[in-house]
Amino acid sequence: MGKIRVLVVDDSMFMRRMISDLLSQDTELEVVGAARNGQEGLELARRLQPDVITLDVEMPVMDGVTMLQKLMQEQPTPVLMLSSLTTEGAEVTLRCLELGAVDFVAKPSGSISLDIYKISSQIIEKVKAVARARLAVAPPTARPVPVSPLPSVPAGRPTHEAPLVVIGSSTGGPRALHTVMSSLPANLHAKILLIQHMPEGFTRSLAERLDRSSAFTVREAQGGETLEAGVAYLAQGGKHLIVERGGKIRLTQDPPVHGVRPAVDVALLSVAQHYQGAVIVAILTGMGSDGAAGLRALHAKGAYTIAEDESTSVVFGMPRAAIQTGCVKRIAPLHQIAEAITEGVRELCNKYRAA
Repeated sequence: MGKIRVLVVDDSMFMRRMISDLLSQDTELEVVGAARNGQEGLELARRLQPDVITLDVEMPVMDGVTMLQKLMQEQPTPVLMLSSLTTEGAEVTLRCLELGAVDFVAKPSGSISLDIYKISSQIIEKVKAVARARLAVAPPTARPVPVSPLPSVPAGRPTHEAPLVVIGSSTGGPRALHTVMSSLPANLHAKILLIQHMPEGFTRSLAERLDRSSAFTVREAQGGETLEAGVAYLAQGGKHLIVERGGKIRLTQDPPVHGVRPAVDVALLSVAQHYQGAVIVAILTGMGSDGAAGLRALHAKGAYTIAEDESTSVVFGMPRAAIQTGCVKRIAPLHQIAEAITEGVRELCNKYRAA
């Protein structure tokens, strides 16, 4: 296999040079061009046919969002966004992920980051992952498979009886979470935890976007909450989420696991250790093997386990690792994950009711 051919698009000459230089240090990567705005980026993309494009957002003539929209219409190409760590930057980045960008890297100190070399290994790793990614073939608003209605919850039913659904994801996850959360039925009697690999500063915006499209209330976890039915808690970027006895959420700054924080395994293993009720686990798209150990531990305790099928995974690393444990009950394409979760809730509720 030849080198991964990369096009760099950034309005700053300094950033174009820095990004090109750090990518060129890796023998598997080749920078084939650099553009100073979206219009130039589109022209070079047409001519050079790169494997990956690194794309800045704020540029003159044509910004990154407009270029991304046109690129995905004309010649879908894997894109890695370079984002700023502002609230506005987080909103735009998440919009780009919805439009088809595969992943993003947060610039350490603004649009012109003189210290971008500090995250050179992260940029290189993500460029390689993005190059291998499967581009989403349908927009996040694609109609999901209809979910069978659930029987209504009896009045006065205790909240603690609601099963806990834990969904873990990484690369491609924000778009996948949108698909799943917008497809879950409003009367699904469950508590939900969402563990998405994401740096600090981005998860509040993601929670707000998911909240707007879901029948569930979606909140960024703050720590100290007790899990409630009808609410989905999104792990806060840059912090591990742990479930303690009684279903209480605790956030920690413990060292990264699998190189990430929050890590899916940290949350799942805490659920396996402390949570007493029924659990459904779903592992979605992402690099690496995070979630496999926790899924195995919960499977041993009777959890209903789900993994996303390779056919829809942007990156099949995490679902593959989960499936390879031999502990996954159901493998489903993304548009059927909500139905699989609903079936898991129904099955475990019936089991607990019969016990």
